[in-house]
Amino acid sequence: MAQKKKPASKPRKSASSAGTKPRARKPASRTQGPKPLPPPTTTLQQELRMMAHSGARSLQSLIVFLAVLVVIAGVGIGAWSIRPVPSYASVEQKAGSPFDATFTAENTSPWFPMKGLKLNCVLDHVRASGREPTLIEATDVRFPGGSSSELKPGETVTFRCPFRALFGLPPANEDYSVAHRAQIYFRASYELPFIGTIRLSDNSVPFFLNTRLLPPRWTSRPEG
Repeated sequence: MAQKKKPASKPRKSASSAGTKPRARKPASRTQGPKPLPPPTTTLQQELRMMAHSGARSLQSLIVFLAVLVVIAGVGIGAWSIRPVPSYASVEQKAGSPFDATFTAENTSPWFPMKGLKLNCVLDHVRASGREPTLIEATDVRFPGGSSSELKPGETVTFRCPFRALFGLPPANEDYSVAHRAQIYFRASYELPFIGTIRLSDNSVPFFLNTRLLPPRWTSRPEG
């Protein structure tokens, strides 16, 4: 007898072909480390100690800064006190007008020369003349040693102040009461030692025409 063939078995449907959706896989949870601990709280005593330490450092910086300023100021004052300064005098005049007199200027500094020296005369006032203070350049300036503008320590330069020729002031043989209480002074300008680009300016003390002297002369003190 012929054997009967068994019907082929139907293939099984997979879950996807059966219309059922596959379940979504949950993402693997990341391992989280331990949470950072909060910063330790400082006590009031610690805060006061830090504030005191910071204040001490600020005070130290301020003291250093002030000390540097004091040193710089001291050096500047010392350098200014030893700068070359001219000293003036009136040359005794036997004849002629005191308003056309000769004067001397001496470099009193024992260390520094006066380079680029320029001298000017200032007629401050003449009583009863109504004249305003006037500056004129000195004439007949004679430096020692043939120099043209440098006055070494201890050296003396001579110069004239031609007030009479410029302003028509009275000559020596006229009444000096017209020029009584006349006052002049001198202005010098010269280079600062070691720094030639900076020039110093110096005004002398006032000089008064002393008519009690014969012949009258310019002195640094008025008549007594």
